[in-house]
Amino acid sequence: MPDTREAVLERIRSALGDTARSEPAEDYAAIPREYIRAGRLDPEARLQLFLERLRDYDTHVVETSVASLPQTIAAVLHGHGQKKVIAADGLAQEILPRDFDFIEERAASVDDLNACDGIVTVCMVAIAFTGTIVLTHGPGEGARRLTLLPDRHLCVVRAEQVVETVPEGMERLAQFAAHPMTFISGPSATADIEMTRIRGVHGPRFLDVVLVR
Repeated sequence: MPDTREAVLERIRSALGDTARSEPAEDYAAIPREYIRAGRLDPEARLQLFLERLRDYDTHVVETSVASLPQTIAAVLHGHGQKKVIAADGLAQEILPRDFDFIEERAASVDDLNACDGIVTVCMVAIAFTGTIVLTHGPGEGARRLTLLPDRHLCVVRAEQVVETVPEGMERLAQFAAHPMTFISGPSATADIEMTRIRGVHGPRFLDVVLVR
């Protein structure tokens, strides 16, 4: 496969001729960037923008403190009548309620993913301007299949993980450029040609975000 890729690239270079000789890094650096690249809001305004965007997308949002996080997660799960819940591998045990019997991700089958009431993960970055949470599928974030099959996703977001703009988010994610990533902006929803809105086609129908201040 690498040989095939290089052969295709070489044919492209040959077709482009001299236009392909310049250094890619120099070309990239020379691209005009007149859009907003750094946030201008203070921390509280940034969090309020994030919460506003989440609610616009029909996300269920709860705010809590570090000390109250386990109780808050339990309250959200019980509030939705969730009993069979899968916890992402690598989640810090201290954030999970002790009186809730979670299924470990590593022990969950495809049938468990299809039949469970929901999942619990953390995220790597959240972007206020777009109301997006980003998973790099590292410890506590779950494998990609975990975030696609279940009907409900509870994601824990810490205030310090929230940036204002997309470029700021990309900067934090630069080290994961070669990793699979999932960008989530509200519950999964799409519309057909008749504009009939359907939830849950590409991921969970419901999204709960617990913001830890």
